[in-house]
Amino acid sequence: MRFRIRKCPKCGRYTLKEICPACGEKTKVAHPPRFSPEDPYGEYRRKLKRELLGIGRRSE
Repeated sequence: MRFRIRKCPKCGRYTLKEICPACGEKTKVAHPPRFSPEDPYGEYRRKLKRELLGIGRRSE
């Protein structure tokens, strides 16, 4: 068990439960994922995010 605290994406409350007691929405882990410079899937995750948001690649 790494992290216990969870956050409701709907109402923004923090709780220790899987389901928010205030609104009944499923909660998410409140901590961001760990960062690694050797992230093997980072390129694909960023590409998917750009495609979903409709953002073009910056010219370098």
